[in-house]
Formats: sequence, structure tokens, C-alpha cells
Amino acid sequence: MSLNITNIKTSSDGAWQGDNPLNSAFPLLILQTILVLFITRSLAFLLRPLRQPRVIAEILGGILLGPSALGRNKQIFHLVFPSWSTPILESVASIGLLFFLFLVGLELDLASIRQSSRRAFCIALAGISLPFLFAAAVSFILRRSGFDDEVPYGQLLLFLGVSLSITAFPVLARILAELKLLTTQVGQTAMAAAAFNDVVAWILLALAVALAGPSGPSSGPLVSVWILASGLGFVAFMLVVVRRVMEWIAKKCSSPAPERAFADEAYICLTLAGVMASGFMTDLIGIHAIFGAFVFGLTIPKGGEFAGRVMKRIEDFVTGLLLPLYFASSGLKTDVAKIQGAEAWGLLAVVISTACAGKILGTFAVAMMCMMPARESLALGVLMNTKGLVELIVLNIGREKKVLNDEMFAILVLMALFTTFMTTPTVMAIYKPSQTTRRRSHELQDTSQPELRILACIHSSRNVPSLINLIDATTSAAAKPTLHLFAIHLVELTDRSSSIMMVQRARRNGLPFINCFTIPNYQIAASFESYCHASRVTVHHSTAISALHSMHEDICHVAEDKRASVIILPFHKQWTMSSGVENVGNGWRVVNRRVLETATCSVAVFVDRGFSGGGLDSPEEAAAKKVCVLFFGGADDREALKIGCGMAENPAVSLTVIRFLGDSCDESDEAVLSEAKVNLAAEDEYIEKKVAAKKVVEELVSIVRGKGFQLVVVGRNGAKIGDMEEHQADNPELGTVGDILLASTATGTSLLVIQHHDGKEMKGKESVGECSV
Repeated sequence: MSLNITNIKTSSDGAWQGDNPLNSAFPLLILQTILVLFITRSLAFLLRPLRQPRVIAEILGGILLGPSALGRNKQIFHLVFPSWSTPILESVASIGLLFFLFLVGLELDLASIRQSSRRAFCIALAGISLPFLFAAAVSFILRRSGFDDEVPYGQLLLFLGVSLSITAFPVLARILAELKLLTTQVGQTAMAAAAFNDVVAWILLALAVALAGPSGPSSGPLVSVWILASGLGFVAFMLVVVRRVMEWIAKKCSSPAPERAFADEAYICLTLAGVMASGFMTDLIGIHAIFGAFVFGLTIPKGGEFAGRVMKRIEDFVTGLLLPLYFASSGLKTDVAKIQGAEAWGLLAVVISTACAGKILGTFAVAMMCMMPARESLALGVLMNTKGLVELIVLNIGREKKVLNDEMFAILVLMALFTTFMTTPTVMAIYKPSQTTRRRSHELQDTSQPELRILACIHSSRNVPSLINLIDATTSAAAKPTLHLFAIHLVELTDRSSSIMMVQRARRNGLPFINCFTIPNYQIAASFESYCHASRVTVHHSTAISALHSMHEDICHVAEDKRASVIILPFHKQWTMSSGVENVGNGWRVVNRRVLETATCSVAVFVDRGFSGGGLDSPEEAAAKKVCVLFFGGADDREALKIGCGMAENPAVSLTVIRFLGDSCDESDEAVLSEAKVNLAAEDEYIEKKVAAKKVVEELVSIVRGKGFQLVVVGRNGAKIGDMEEHQADNPELGTVGDILLASTATGTSLLVIQHHDGKEMKGKESVGECSV
């Protein structure tokens, strides 16, 4: 049945009234969106083992939904993507694209680019210049082969040059995080060069659009000049006038005024309106609307909280829902079948080879001149060859301006797909810094180390006071070894733009704590600095920005590199006076379990239930700090007893050791207990308990509750006595005793669960068990 396009309704009357919902605009858009999300997310899941960025799945999903795959069945294709629905789909996708480019401008820090090293600037310049030279050669080949003689050579050269020279900054950041290269010299140089490359690419794209814009009766060189002049005037106005307005707004939103909540809402709405107004202005000038949104994003200050709030409000909706529609609309225009004949496929090979050679050779040569090692230089060249969404934007604009025909459009889309897909496996093959780090750290482990080294992990600012109290409890003025505390802030890297902003801020200012939505990071850093000056502890703080599924690798690598004796992990639940129990996420629980499985040193899981209160600054203040060690037997319990005895050396700590007697005893246990008895002070206690087999759990809970301990130290895999063997642990990472105490004791009792590592084998694999998020 033919459909009259002029009679298309927004919504249908429903199937019961004989109306087909797919003949109405809104129900069809819903179906198209669901199909796009299902395809792209399914592909992202399938490609995850290959460590590919999500943009690969989105480009592939768009191609599969287009005439290259789904479009082969004309009946289904015209049912789901009829020609009359294309403008509607593209309009919704363009709104998502507009706000995404605003986010790109928001995460791109011009101050960071100005502070980039000369090496990064030279590498970026080479990565742009050589591809442009190669693009000139490809354009010449296309001209000689009779490709679209009507397109001016300058326009074709500009669009080809921009498409070959682009480096996708957001995609590159996520690839670097996935490969654990963010903190390496290669990663930092690549990020700095890609940021500069991004700015230059947008300038060249605006120039290409201005030159390709005039196509009507009033077209001519003078019109292009007017477009360029108006574009420059718009940029100057935005960076001089609008930037100051946005700085004032950002300051108002950061002030602690009572009416701040209402002001925030009003200013964020004003900002979103500014995105659309900027897009309208550049479209009115004759440059694409996305350019205005990008420039408006650059005007917002990156240092305060306002940028984070704006990003938090819109990024999930834009990147999760609207942006995949743009990939689908691009896929609907991509027909791989247009590449026909040996000449066309040969042209595809030439374009891919040219794109790879230009970027990789240019970057490699300059990096070698900057005295970088050959492997690092080659890896940097491959990383700078990463493409992404910006590449698709350039190609779509070129197709709209009639600079690229359908065949050339399909060739360049496949080129972007291939170059991005090859990045991760190629870099993994040629550059493996983690192995070098592990080898060096194992060599260092053999040397004598008189100092105690602790790696403490932090989720947020709430972990800091309790961690400082715990570390302070383990030190005393009479302690001989120097304590080195390596505090590492764990930041989850997601596909959200805010993660990329975190990465950029970390690279720019070196701050260890990057969390733009909570307490200012300077206060956290200042807490550790103050503690470092007031104690004998040497504090080193850093940041690990990584996806949760590989966060444990970062923790273990840092522990090996720093030669840590013990890793302290915060439990995935936090207890607060105001809101009770807060679960920071089961993903962090998985991280803890994987660290317990793979760590090559001892690991302690710290369950903080109010240990931050009181402080340990003086014996008078901390006299009530009562610490208990529960001993059942085994290597983990022996390690827990040693840590407890270390705390007993601090005059601010009162230690109680409670040994539960079993049917048998181990010589190692007896030796450690005998030494502990000798070293305990007069005010400390040593208690032995012989309990009936069926009442061990009851007696255990009763003792801990009745004594009012602030901290209980236990072994994770200690010996099980009596009815403890029947207990089914809900939290295997805490072991049997830790899980019993967590479920049964008062909120004021914190737990420190110790897993010992003897350097010969990894423990806990059989106990941690499988878990799901």
C-alpha cells in the first residue's frame, strides 16, 4: 500500500483502529531507536574481548542497518527505514550531534594545549602535515582517474586532507586507558598531541565548509570570503565576550549561596539554550551548526564545578541515546556495494595505506628526532592514527556539499573503521610497558628494604580520614622502619565525557585526585600533605584512571613497582552518620576480589564503620582507641597478629589479643604467639578462649560486642573452629570471621581483614569465588 507523504501523522490511532503505527512518525522513530541501540550495544558486547572502543561497534552497527546489509532486503528496509522518515531521523540525530560537539568543546582545554610540550606540538604538526601531502597525491590520482571532475580540486584536497589527518581525541583517551598507557610517556605525549590535532582539524573543517558552501546563484569567491570573515568574527566574539559571561556564570554556580539550587537550574538551562543559539548562528553564517556548539563548549571554564554539572546533566542522554542515531543515519548513506571493480577496491587499499603511512611515518620520524625509543615512537604513530566520530562528521559534511560521491564516502568510512580497529592490537603487539615494569620491580624486590611500604586505595574523600587514622595507628615515634604510604585514588573510566575531562585535568596539573562532582580535590591533597608534615610517614599520592574490569591490574602493577608490603583496599560499602550504609557499587567489590586473587603481596580489606572519629593525634585523644586481634591459627592470622603487635607500639592504641583454642596447634602459630606475649605492654591484654564447638560464633560475637573495640584485626583464611565451618559467607572477600562480625557487630566496630602472601604462590583463589555485577 502506497503512503501519501503529505498525510503523515505524528502518532497513530493504534492497531485496534486499523492504523499501522509504522506509518506514523513518532512510533517509527521509537522503533528505529530501539533497533539502533540493540544492534550497537550487542556489537559493543561482542567486541569487548578484543578491547575495541565503542565507536567501532557504533560505526559497524550503522553500516549493518544501512543498504550494505539490512538494505539488501528492500521490503524490510523500507518498512523500518522508509525514505520519508530519513529527515526526521537525521533531525533528531543532529540534535544529539550538536550537544555531543558541545561536550567535545567542553572537555577540550585550551590552557592544557598551550602548556603542551614542544615535543607534542612537533609530533602533532607532523601528524597533520604529512597526511595532507599524501592527500594531495590521492586527490591527484582521483583527478587522473576521472573521479568527479566537477568538484574543485581545492575542496577535494581539503576534505581528504582533514579526513586523513584527524586524530579522534575521545577515542584515543579510552584506548590509552584500556591499554594502561595513560600515565606513560607515550600516553601523555599522545594526549597532548591529539588535543592540538583536534583544534587544528576543526579549524581546517570550518575552512573546508566555508569554501564548499556556496552552491546557489550567489556563489563565488567573494561569498566564501564573507563566510570566512563572519566565522572568524563569531569565534572572536565567543572567546572574548561570551567566555567572560560564562566565567561569571561558573563563579555564581560555585558560590555557597542559599539560592544556588535555583540559580544552577536557571544557568544550566541558559547554557543549553546557548548551545542551540550558537549552532543557529554558525548555520546562518554558512558554516555547519556543530561548529558553533563546539566553540561554545570552549568558552566554558574547565577548572570549576560548573562544567562538571553541565556535563553530568546531558552526557548520558546524548551519548547513550541520541548519538547512536547519528551513526545509524551515516550508515544509511554508506553502501559498500558502491565499491565495484578492481579499480575501486584498489583505491580503497591506496586510501588505507596512505592514511596509515602519513600518520604513522610522520609521527614516528618526529618522535625519533625527539629522542624517543623506536618502539615508543612506532606505538605513538599507531595511536595517532585513531579515527572516530569527527571523521564521520567530516565525511557526512563532504557528502552533503557534493564534494564526495557515494563511492568515495563508503571508501573513507571503511578507512576510518580499519584504522581505528587496528590501533589496539597493533599497539599491544609492539609496545608492552607493563612487562618491563613487572620485570624491573621483581629485580628490585630482591634488594633489602628497611622501610615499610603500604599501598592504600581510595574511592573518595570519605576514605581519607579513616585511612590516616589507620596508618597513624600502625606507627609510633619509636618505630625503626620508615613508613612510605602510597595513596592511590581509583577513578572509574567510562564512555562518559567526564572521564576524559578527568584524564585531561590529571595530565595538565598533576593533581592526584580527579573528582569534579564532589569535594574540591585540593582539600584531599592538602589532608595528606598536612599528615605528611605532622608525622614520620612519607606520603606519595597518585591516580589510577581505568575501567573497573581492569582496575585490579593497575593496583597490582603499582604495588609491584613501588615494592609495597601490603595493599589496603576499602570495602565496597561505606557507613556514614547521616545516610547509614552506602554501597559504592558491586563493580568495586569485583575489583577487591580480583586484587585478592592476583596480588603478589599481602592484602588488607578495610571495613570502615566510624574509625575516622576521634583522631590519633595525641595519647589523650586516642586513649579510647581499642584494637582487638582475633587469632584462630594459620598464615593469615599470624600476619594479622604481627600487624596488631605493630599497632601496640603506638601509645595511643590499647591492644587485646584473643586466641580461640582448637583441637590442634601449629608450631608456627605457637612461635608467633610466644613472641607476641613477650612484646605486649602491661596495659595490653592476651586472652585464650576454649569454647564449645556449637557456640564458637555466638561467643565470638559476644566478646567483640561486649568489649567495645573500635577496630578488629582478623585473618581472612584463618582456621575454622566448631560451628564456624557451617557459616555461609555473604562477603567471601572478608573470610569467615570477617563476614560473621560484619553481620553481627555494632556500627562502631571497624574491621581490618588480612590476607598473607608468602611470595611463593597466590592465595585466595579458592576462597574468593565467582561474582557478578
